[in-house]
Amino acid sequence: MSMGKHIGRDTGRDTVSGVGKLDGKVALITGAARGQGRSHAVRLAEEGADIIAVDLVAPIESVPYPMPEPGELEETVQLVEKTGGRIIARTADVRDQAAMDETVAAGLAAFGHLDIVVANAGIINFGYTWTLTEQQWQDVIDINLTGVFHTVKAAVPSMIEADRGGSVVLISSVLGLRGTTGASSYSATKHGLIGLAKSLATELGPHRIRVNTVNPSNVSTPMVLNKVTMGLFRPDLENPGPDDVVSVMTQMHPLPVPWVEPEDISNAIIFLASEDARYITGVSLPVDAGLLAR
Repeated sequence: MSMGKHIGRDTGRDTVSGVGKLDGKVALITGAARGQGRSHAVRLAEEGADIIAVDLVAPIESVPYPMPEPGELEETVQLVEKTGGRIIARTADVRDQAAMDETVAAGLAAFGHLDIVVANAGIINFGYTWTLTEQQWQDVIDINLTGVFHTVKAAVPSMIEADRGGSVVLISSVLGLRGTTGASSYSATKHGLIGLAKSLATELGPHRIRVNTVNPSNVSTPMVLNKVTMGLFRPDLENPGPDDVVSVMTQMHPLPVPWVEPEDISNAIIFLASEDARYITGVSLPVDAGLLAR
């Protein structure tokens, strides 16, 4: 879709050395059109990484909230370019292995190598387990779990071949570490990502490629702050907005906040992808305002 020029980046760099934590790195980010994925693309670019951004930007029938549109992916491109970073963006479905293979190939042609994978694309739908339709169940499994498998399968061979080491970060959830009511398919996939990450950590360790998960609580993105999800927190209201769910969501956390911001997840990814975490692999890092402490 677009590729910006590589010019000097100042935002996010060490003010003394002028060096970003991810200078010279290339990062593949799925689900990059908005929300967490957009934040990850911008923050990693601020730290010096070149970005390969991927999103479906199309509706999914079983998802009860609006999905990203093509213009939102283009906006991500523009925001990354404003940092001085280079980016290519592709419309692709993580359920399609060939599409992910082609996306990685385009990134390698543009940037020469791949060092960081952020498997962020994910969806949620709602209902008691026994009421879910086959399509509701399968869409969540196919995108949240199999889509991550496809992403890793597309990216890892070139990382091994380049022999540069690297970092793979799978975006799981606090619901990958506990159960929930009304979103069992989502929780099952997020548990599955932890098993996948631990297995990959053992397989890729000899290649100096580290694999971890980040496990957020509620994040202020369209997946959470939409009328369907907010209605689950405030069923007493016909059309609740963000202000109506603040008190309910705040009660979930020891720290007095209703949700964390996308940048909080991005900062955790930067840590895990940088040399600051050079010996950290196979772990799940909650960014949850203390939710799991209860």
